Amino acid sequence: MIIEAVNESTCIVYFGDRISDDIAGQVKRATEAIRRNLSDLVIDLVPSYTSVLVCYDADRTDRFGFTSRIRKTLSQSEQEAPDENASSTIELPVYYGPEVGLDLDEVCDYSGLSRDEVVRIHSEQTYRVYAIGFSPGFAYLGITDQRIALPRKATPRQKVPTGSVGIAGSQTAIYPSSTPGGWQIVGRTPQKMIDWDSDSLALVAVGDKVRFRSIDRQEYLDLGGSLDEF
Repeated sequence: MIIEAVNESTCIVYFGDRISDDIAGQVKRATEAIRRNLSDLVIDLVPSYTSVLVCYDADRTDRFGFTSRIRKTLSQSEQEAPDENASSTIELPVYYGPEVGLDLDEVCDYSGLSRDEVVRIHSEQTYRVYAIGFSPGFAYLGITDQRIALPRKATPRQKVPTGSVGIAGSQTAIYPSSTPGGWQIVGRTPQKMIDWDSDSLALVAVGDKVRFRSIDRQEYLDLGGSLDEF
């Protein structure tokens, strides 16, 4: 763990220099510990792939005092870290039908796999949330199985429907709202990804585990899914 000052009221805590499941877990635990134990000083938190950016109230502490407190807090949180294997996984229903899997055929052509094989491989993986960004609630998940890991589209779409599930390289993601985007779209979830009652506004947070559950067209519609948002 390395703590570096960004300015007089911001520091960044690094947990490593590579994207990994272990480091993502450390980021999650650190974010929760800082929010729980330093709420009297912290103004904002921005967790990411390997780090947490922390903005604090410089009128109530200085850089040295805050660094000391945050180091103590994070050391204690690591000693009290829960068993990761016992943590729950967030399950998201996904419909992979042709009406919503806009680039599923392209993934099949690229990988040499059938549609059923691509769906099975994509939905049998347990993913870790590595970052939230681009737009509110947009979660970057990894690691995608290399058999279906393909580059972004050469020309992005001007509008990707809300709930679309895409692949880009070794990551997969869900579009929480309709925005431009270049990810390869393989399906769509009826689950709303923005939670306005949470601190982060997102249904998932950095460090969470996510798994997709393949559903049929009727279940997708029964759960409130849309087929005509373009």
